[in-house]
Amino acid sequence: MKTPLFDRRDFLRAAGASFASAMAPSAWAKTLAADAVFATAFIKRDGSYGAAILSEAGMVLHAIDLPARGHDVTFDPVSKRSVVFARQPGTFAVVFDHTGRDEPLTIASVSGRHFFGHGVFSTDGALLYATENDFDNAAGVVGVYDARAKFKRIGEFPTYGMGSHELLLLGDGRTIAVANGGIETHPDFGRAELNIATMKPSYVLVDRLAGDLVEKHELPPALHQLSIRHMDIDRSGTVWFGCQYRGPGMDRPLLVGRAARGKDLQLLDMPQDVLSGFRNYIGSVAANPAAGTVAVSSPEGNSLAVIDTASGRIVATNALAEVCGVAPDGASFIATTGAGEIIEARGATRSEPDYVWDNHMLRIEEAG
Repeated sequence: MKTPLFDRRDFLRAAGASFASAMAPSAWAKTLAADAVFATAFIKRDGSYGAAILSEAGMVLHAIDLPARGHDVTFDPVSKRSVVFARQPGTFAVVFDHTGRDEPLTIASVSGRHFFGHGVFSTDGALLYATENDFDNAAGVVGVYDARAKFKRIGEFPTYGMGSHELLLLGDGRTIAVANGGIETHPDFGRAELNIATMKPSYVLVDRLAGDLVEKHELPPALHQLSIRHMDIDRSGTVWFGCQYRGPGMDRPLLVGRAARGKDLQLLDMPQDVLSGFRNYIGSVAANPAAGTVAVSSPEGNSLAVIDTASGRIVATNALAEVCGVAPDGASFIATTGAGEIIEARGATRSEPDYVWDNHMLRIEEAG
């Protein structure tokens, strides 16, 4: 690891995460029998927070309480445990069993760090990696947690940028891709963005074992306010990324791009009406390797678009109020909205009016 172990100094601010309700045997059976289920964070209309497991039909199968707003979920197929991360600048992550059989375990960020909302497991499930903010030094880091020792933090390495957000483990099992949004924040100022005039986003590849920088790619200087935020990997191993623009509102920069090892970043040209519909904000990116497509969503623009990964052509668009969460489902995608809607791949819509679904959704394969 690049830096030594950090002792836990902060009180476990997120202590007390627990089951939202007891799960009925019939719901357990549905979960265990499902080919795939989906995990997402939510806010309830009564102001409480949690994470839920949804069936392909949009049924809420299981839920846990969270002490504050969650962001993204990652899953370890080895131990069959999921982790939901707090939304920036949150200081907790919660490990849970999506079938509801085990009590959740809360991870607290160490002193001087907070979570950025995303994480990923190593292929053997032994380690959990999470993007974090070294806020006093305005630097992104990846915190490393031992999943076999109650998620004890065992070190960190730099992201070689600022405002690190989503991270992915590439196909070699060793290289981690990190989207550095380039935006300085500090918990003393909440979510205020402190360096818009000088921000410098980047896409980096880091060796997760040595912590060394493998590659670093920055956008052209004219696009220095185009914050790289979310990513996914298509079936060829290409990383697709979505951006959020912090420059003048009348500008319409390209917002979706792809990255391949050893090559410059490539921003994807798209029809002006589709681009304008995003309102300079991509909230989530999800690839469907089996279908050869990638979906991008914009809650700001109430818009979802599906892209053919081979040609880069837009093959479908959909106007959905406050859409953001999206995950592959069969040959298409399932999506959630801030209006409590769950839109299935077949086009059917289920409404859960008590829920405001959050930004991201994860497909969990072979549940149970």
